[in-house]
Formats: sequence, C-alpha cells, structure tokens
Amino acid sequence: LAKYPVIKTLMGPDPHLKWIVSGMVFTQLLSCYLVKDLPWKWIFFWAYAFGGCINHSLTLAIHDISHNVAFGNKQARWNRWFAVFANLPIGIPYSASFKKYHIDHHRYLGGDSLDVDIPTDFEGWFFCTPLRKLLWLFLQPLFYSLRPLYVNPKAITRMEILNALVQFSIDLIIYYLWGLKPVIYLIAGTILCLGFHPISGHFIAEHYMFLKGYETYSYYGPLNWLTFNVGYHMEHHDFPSIPGCRLPMVKKIAAEYYDNLPHHQSWIRVLWDFIFDDTLGPYSRVKRLCKLAEET
Repeated sequence: LAKYPVIKTLMGPDPHLKWIVSGMVFTQLLSCYLVKDLPWKWIFFWAYAFGGCINHSLTLAIHDISHNVAFGNKQARWNRWFAVFANLPIGIPYSASFKKYHIDHHRYLGGDSLDVDIPTDFEGWFFCTPLRKLLWLFLQPLFYSLRPLYVNPKAITRMEILNALVQFSIDLIIYYLWGLKPVIYLIAGTILCLGFHPISGHFIAEHYMFLKGYETYSYYGPLNWLTFNVGYHMEHHDFPSIPGCRLPMVKKIAAEYYDNLPHHQSWIRVLWDFIFDDTLGPYSRVKRLCKLAEET
C-alpha cells in the first residue's frame, strides 16, 4: 500500500454483485420448475452439470458477501440478509455459519483449533491413499460442515437461526409447489459440486502446500469467471476488503509482488496431483499456534 496507494481505491462494494447473485438465484428457482417432472437420473445429471455449478458459485458469492462487498461495511446487516438470499438455492442453511467462522480463517490462518479449514488429525491419518483421498474429496461437504463443531464449536447465533428458518421455509414452499424432485435437485447439486468436481479444485489449490514454504496459492485460469475470482487467493488474503471482481487489478498494479510466486493454472490438475502424489494429502497444511486477538 505504501508503494501503490491506488490499491485503496479498489476497496469497497461491488455494485454489480447483487444483480449477478439475484440472477443466479432466480435461474435456480426457474430450474426447480423445469426439473419437477424429469426422471431421477436427469435430476442428478443436471444437478451435477448445471445447478450444482451455480450453487457452488453462490457459496463463493457468499464468501465475498461475508467481507461486506455487496453493500459496504456501513451496511453490515444488508450484507448478512443478502447472504441469506444468496443461500436459498443451496438448499441447506450455510451463510450465517460461514460468516462466523470465515473471519477466523483470515485472522488465524492455519491456527490450531481456530482455523476450521484445517483438516483434523483423523482426516490426515486415514485419507492417505489415492482411493481414500478420492473418497475424502467426495465427502468434503460433510467434513466442512461437521469439522467446526468438533474443532472450534461456537454458540449458535440469532442470525444462524434466522438463516435456517428462511431456508427451510423456502424448501417447504418449493416442495409444496413442485414436489420433492426440485428440492433434491438443489441439495444434491450442492453436495455433488462441493465434493468431487472441477470447481472444487479451489479448496485444495488455495492453502495446501504443493511446494515447501508456500501455504497460499493463486489460480489464474478460466474458472475464475464462474467463481467470483476466488482463484486470486493470495491477492484476496492480502486485501480481503477488495471484491473479487477487482482482484485481477491488484495483481496488475503490484505485479512484482505476485508474478514470481508459485501459482496454479488448472484446478483439475490440482485434484489429480492431490489424489496421486504420495506427498500430498489432508496433512499438507501449515498448522501453527496462534494467540487470540484479544490477548495480543
């Protein structure tokens, strides 16, 4: 920032985010109507090939919204409720809990018992062969949802309760209007595409230590177009208040800080290497002891 103060002008809300997210939500609601009479095999096909991609993208929109980039820091409540709206096609209440834990991921990156993004010792010990690592990738949504309850349980917040009430109400309305298949389409898409799916390569690419000494990596490939530039992950951790749409400008402005860092070009290659490289696995994360912020 001292060398490039212009980067400060990139901070602040993304005026287009609310419209893009709204379009994705309504696209999924339209899809619920369109799939209501399809055979089950096509329900799961379209959940994996289409709906789940949108849902995964919406989880990354919620990631951006958790940093208040939809309406700005002065409108925190608007951001929280818009995240609940973005959550609707995901089928499972997610946004409020994600917000609660994601701040710790930035504040205590790799912190033992603080950053719940770090796999548990059991995950590292058991999922150590190619077949088991493949299974672990399929089960990622399960581990991401249950791990916080084991590693760093926190009291349920009012926003989480409201998130659940709104989400399950919409699920029931969809079920009442169009039956069970659209509900399964939404939830199955979320589970499948947060598991073993090309877009899910970002879970591994971001912080797994492919090279010793480097714990955060960016990805500059085309899937950034579908994921709100979450691939620009080094840039995001440097400037979490900059919305994803402007992170490529950070790299362009301060090129000498990023161009020579190791990065990924393919999330599919990331998944392949993770499964078949014996040196990689759930243990391939930096874990450190961190003091709580209030103690420093």
